[in-house]
Amino acid sequence: MGVIEGRHRARLRSLANALVLAVAPFTAITVFGAVPAWAKGHSASTSVAMGNDISYPQCGKSFPSGQAFGIVGVNGGLANDANPCLGPTSGNVATSELYWASNSSGITKQPKAQLYVNTADPGNGVDDWPASSNTSDPWTCVPTISGGTTGANSLGCAWQYGYNMAETDVGRLAAAATSLGISGAISSYDWWLDVETGNSWQSGTYGMAMNLADLQGMAYVFNGGISAPPTSTSLTNVGVYSTGYQWGQIVGGSVTESALGNLDLANVWLPGARSQSGAVSNCATAGFTGGRVTITQWFSHPIDSDYSCIG
Repeated sequence: MGVIEGRHRARLRSLANALVLAVAPFTAITVFGAVPAWAKGHSASTSVAMGNDISYPQCGKSFPSGQAFGIVGVNGGLANDANPCLGPTSGNVATSELYWASNSSGITKQPKAQLYVNTADPGNGVDDWPASSNTSDPWTCVPTISGGTTGANSLGCAWQYGYNMAETDVGRLAAAATSLGISGAISSYDWWLDVETGNSWQSGTYGMAMNLADLQGMAYVFNGGISAPPTSTSLTNVGVYSTGYQWGQIVGGSVTESALGNLDLANVWLPGARSQSGAVSNCATAGFTGGRVTITQWFSHPIDSDYSCIG
């Protein structure tokens, strides 16, 4: 992934709203490796803390090997696109990025397989902007005109749009898992919201409030709130990939606790380091959500690398 992904500005296409259960990771193959010099003092002497993240640009190419954990993009660069290599292609499990991540070594406290999703809030100028609310909508998505098909540009419709996007992502994960013969629960995975200024967002004070509502709708789903409200407002499995600057530009900075997609104190996956040692140092950075930085990223050609800040 990285800050370079999601720079495309395009009209978002229609979301599928099928509700499907998601999945739990495979039993992974444990792979041990020597500790690089930069990692000494930051991980156990018998393991490495480095992972990788991959997505659609790696389709048809060789995947990294020996990673402690893997993070896979569900989308194809835009919030409504699909990564065609999330599941196997041509029936070959070795081409599945989900399969690759699930066979990480798991020698840190990070889950072996994690997921990230592109995010956006384009406003009601797109075909797939919601027309009405569901029973979970905290504000109510009202049509712009009586009997109309386009929802108002409002907090309720922004939340519903994020909910719909996340629901579709869950379906994509379920389809990939079904083709690999596994099943499970949405909250079995750590989900990362990729929040970057290169995607489509609304502006101004109210626009940033709608952007946040959109992200809260996504977090609500990924915390298991599709068929019923989450049992807890502590979204321990939903984090944010962004920088402090981008987070401030998109949602205005600090956020408040919400039972309908709480991102206050959410874990942070922090990009921006130019080297392995820089990524290790960035673990001490204060999280822009108020939460802890648990993963840091640096670009090591040709694949992004990630460092676990939690052992």
